[in-house]
Amino acid sequence: MATLQERKNYREAIMKALYEATEGNRLLGVTGAKLRDELQVPEQDLAAACAYLAGEGLITVDWARGNTPAMATLTHQGIRLMEGEEEERG
Repeated sequence: MATLQERKNYREAIMKALYEATEGNRLLGVTGAKLRDELQVPEQDLAAACAYLAGEGLITVDWARGNTPAMATLTHQGIRLMEGEEEERG
């Protein structure tokens, strides 16, 4: 079971990976398998992080059997959040 800090890190990494992979395009998504492999996130932690981000309205998730994210896509709100962070970093 992931610690609170690990869960926060997973969520942040997923948002960053989605933003970079889709270049801020809401029509593009990333497969759950690609996220899991690229970020080295355990399957159950990936599912939990995606469920949390979806609940916050930052991403949409198409779920496969076994509560596995099949595809994740940033929402407009998620893109705005990531753009805001990018602007802050300059």
